[in-house]
Amino acid sequence: MRVLPILFNGDMVRAILDGRKTVTRRVVKNKYSNTEMKMRTDKYGKRLVEIQRDVEGETYGKNEDGSTWHKLRGYIEPKLPYQPGDTLYVRETWQYMYDLDGNDQIIEVTGRYVYAADGFEVDTWVNPDGTHREGIPWHPSIHMPKAAARIWLKVTDVRVERLKDMCSDYDNFLKEGLIQEHGFRSELANCFKRLWNSTIKKSELDRYGWDASPWVWVIEFERCEKPEEV
Repeated sequence: MRVLPILFNGDMVRAILDGRKTVTRRVVKNKYSNTEMKMRTDKYGKRLVEIQRDVEGETYGKNEDGSTWHKLRGYIEPKLPYQPGDTLYVRETWQYMYDLDGNDQIIEVTGRYVYAADGFEVDTWVNPDGTHREGIPWHPSIHMPKAAARIWLKVTDVRVERLKDMCSDYDNFLKEGLIQEHGFRSELANCFKRLWNSTIKKSELDRYGWDASPWVWVIEFERCEKPEEV
């Protein structure tokens, strides 16, 4: 059994906790700058590959004698980020909060994890060295240790498709955690578009943004208990 991390922002964490989110989409990123993603069908079946672009002078062209040449384009097969059966622990924005005595002194032997997605707030934070500061200094989700994870997921299916393919079924937006109050399909699509684009670097929107409809991994999951052996 593989146990792997997966990152979610606060809104998506709340959607998982509410039981609304059962699927996530992650972009299939190009490994090289001179390639493109295409579906390839051969004796091994149909699958997504990253293949060198067919560019004159690089993969084909003319010789001085007028004859033509064409080079076989190299390709690689993107590796699935997760597989059915994998167990995932959700990384989210977090902090470890020590218990205090009546004089605001830290009791180092006890404490608990707290999570930004819960809307947890304190007016004054006491650092381990005894100094004070206003508010909680949250740790980014990327730095969350496995021991702090409170949400565990079991991967049930992984497939690849174009991002905008999800527009074919209204339920796809609901499974991503959006709620019906967002409106009809077109309004749900606009809501998801804003959400998706917020996760993409501005310099990569032309390639991986909603309008580009990139290839994405569609990862379906269900809540599960923390494995005993972890």
